[in-house]
Amino acid sequence: VQLQASGGGLVQAGGSLRLSCVVSGTIFSLHDMGWYRQAPGKQRELVASIFNSGRTTYADSVKGRFTISRDNAESTVWLQMNSLEPEDTAVYYCNARSLRLKLDSWGQGTQVTVSS
Repeated sequence: VQLQASGGGLVQAGGSLRLSCVVSGTIFSLHDMGWYRQAPGKQRELVASIFNSGRTTYADSVKGRFTISRDNAESTVWLQMNSLEPEDTAVYYCNARSLRLKLDSWGQGTQVTVSS
């Protein structure tokens, strides 16, 4: 299983970025997908998740600002990030998890930096 994340970059506070994660080598529709982030000196945290049912969950810190979505035909999950804050600065990782297939896979991470 391979996960290729992209879309990170440097943006000013209040700006937007859209992260993408393309999954290959597995049956994408059988996976629950998540975006995590890890800031320097902090533990990795779950930002948003979208289950294969389409149900979504968000960390309280990003509710109303971030939107996770997926397209099973394209084997892709996105994270639309609006109203970005300096506290959102981190490396963002996508995760694909399938209990049925007994798989738990990670992408390589993409850096998001928000300047004040």
